[in-house]
Amino acid sequence: MGLELWALIHAATQRADAFIAAGKLSKPKWVGITGLGAIFGFLTVFSPLNLFGLLGVVAAAVYLADVRPAVSAASGRGGGQNNGPYGPW
Repeated sequence: MGLELWALIHAATQRADAFIAAGKLSKPKWVGITGLGAIFGFLTVFSPLNLFGLLGVVAAAVYLADVRPAVSAASGRGGGQNNGPYGPW
């Protein structure tokens, strides 16, 4: 459930043009996908081995692993940079 909420909150708080600049689906589509995933996660919280619960986790995982770094890099938040505690390395 936490993974799905994290993906939904991140998708909802990003700029819409960053999704287009990153070459991903539009912001409303990703908010809808992660929103449905969060709903599925909430409905299956007591039965996590349900197919819908698995779909919610997969949707959140795809967003967090693929879309989140690209959107963060496109919006200038340094998603793909190798920065250490004192600067680039």
